[in-house]
Amino acid sequence: MIKLLSNFIKSTSSELNPWKNIKILHTNIKGDVLSGIMVAIIALPLALAFGEISRLGPEAGIWSAIVGGIVGGLFGGCLVGVSGPTAPMASQIAMFMGVFVIGTTNEPDLVAAFSIIFLSGLILVFISILKISRFIHYIPYSVISGFMCGIGAIVILTQINSFVGLEAEKNIYDIFKNFRYTIQNINVHALYVAIPCLLILFLWDFLQKRFKSLLNIPSPLAALIIGTSIAFFMNLSIPYIGDKMNIAEQSKIFTFYFPDLSRISEFIIPAFLLAGLAVIDSLLSCKVADNMTGLRHSSDRETFGQGMANMSAGLLGGISTATATTQTVGNIEFGAKTPLSTIVKGLTLLGVLLGLGYLLAAIPNACLAAILFKLGIDILDYRILPVLRKIPISDLFIFIIVLFVTVYQNLMVAVALGVIIAILKSLNKLISRSNYKYKMVSILDSDFVLNQKQKKELDGLSVKVLKLNGPLFFGSTEQLINVYNNAPNHKVLIIDMSIVSSVDLTGIYSLEDIVKGAQSNGIITYVSNANQNIKQVMNNVDFIKNIGKEYYEDSTESVILQILENNNQNI
Repeated sequence: MIKLLSNFIKSTSSELNPWKNIKILHTNIKGDVLSGIMVAIIALPLALAFGEISRLGPEAGIWSAIVGGIVGGLFGGCLVGVSGPTAPMASQIAMFMGVFVIGTTNEPDLVAAFSIIFLSGLILVFISILKISRFIHYIPYSVISGFMCGIGAIVILTQINSFVGLEAEKNIYDIFKNFRYTIQNINVHALYVAIPCLLILFLWDFLQKRFKSLLNIPSPLAALIIGTSIAFFMNLSIPYIGDKMNIAEQSKIFTFYFPDLSRISEFIIPAFLLAGLAVIDSLLSCKVADNMTGLRHSSDRETFGQGMANMSAGLLGGISTATATTQTVGNIEFGAKTPLSTIVKGLTLLGVLLGLGYLLAAIPNACLAAILFKLGIDILDYRILPVLRKIPISDLFIFIIVLFVTVYQNLMVAVALGVIIAILKSLNKLISRSNYKYKMVSILDSDFVLNQKQKKELDGLSVKVLKLNGPLFFGSTEQLINVYNNAPNHKVLIIDMSIVSSVDLTGIYSLEDIVKGAQSNGIITYVSNANQNIKQVMNNVDFIKNIGKEYYEDSTESVILQILENNNQNI
């Protein structure tokens, strides 16, 4: 028992140690610093807005962005994830503030609010220690894709008013309800900034190819400089970031809030709800980052990082933090590779809070709206959109449900609905999952029929066979990934699908990721033996096209012949 406890403590401390992040901070300094500053500029108006939404004040939003950046960057499990206030977290805090007020004044009970936030961070730390965060990897791809497209749609829609020089609407319903008013009251001066900025963002790749001197300049930075210059030299009467920053600068900067543990019975349920939302919001954003970068985050470490960030936010007067999808996507697009970028973002916002805000106050909201508009377009899942009409009906249904509920309701409800539908659809597969085992074996130990000459030739080629068994779906892909990641070194991989009974979108994309990952490491990879129904599904979602038609064969014999032929040509 003592040994088990000792091993648990050792493995946990190793997993949650910030040194894993610290030791790589120097590997992409230029790209990370530039990205961090750009993300800070985007995060500033969002932080102010989320602070106001939460009813704790704009400076609470900025503190959340600061501790999310610095503390989340040091302890987080997603190398390019950016932590800070998010719309779901701010909205949840606002709901609590309707309950926790001081007497009859209707003023928010700040001690209660920040105690709840602190306790939610403590709960997140315990969740990370229990190592249950990793279950995020079992969420179906159709849910993640629906979430990505829903967030992208929200970002695009919420920037319409700022793009045309008007005050942003509070929610999606107001955007549609007041759309006619928005069109009738467009501030033309804002378009002088917004349209050139948007054109720059879309045409920047083309301009970089034509003018090599632009290669090291990120497109958002170029848009920011040009948009701000247009507004300055034309003296445009449009909204600027500084219009809201003045509100924050009137308040005290440093105020510490120690949690009131004597009222823990009042705070514990809201704290659990806040922690649950933070887990879902953060880890789904990390999955989006995984899809964009091809990397794989550590869910337990990310949860621990959010726990530490939320505890810090509670002490310093910030609203709850989570990994923010929009800022994370921006971070990736701007060239970030390590947590240094999000730390720089936090330090930049700290500088703003300490009096350097005048450097950013001249940036027009229309310019930021153009950058966020482009980011919203980039968040959309272009892996699934081109083949949307061809994906399995059940996956399409889940995608549509999650997309619309994310936009019109909230993230937690959307994810819960998507996962419940997926579980009900695949209940039999989940119950019998333990009967299906994936295994990695040498080709000579496989059940392939080989003659003596083939055995002799293949013996020295380091060929491994990944044998798939049963349904390949969201409930089994984690086992598949673990089996392959723990496989011995090899030069050639054969993925045998002869006894795969069914597939879903998650299974196909996980398999595609394995193939592409192996190919990028110089491993020649073949997929073979899928039955006609499964092959049709793989064709529909462009699996065979994406891995290369020459790497799919209908029979094992064809794969063996191709391997031997390629080997003879290379001799």
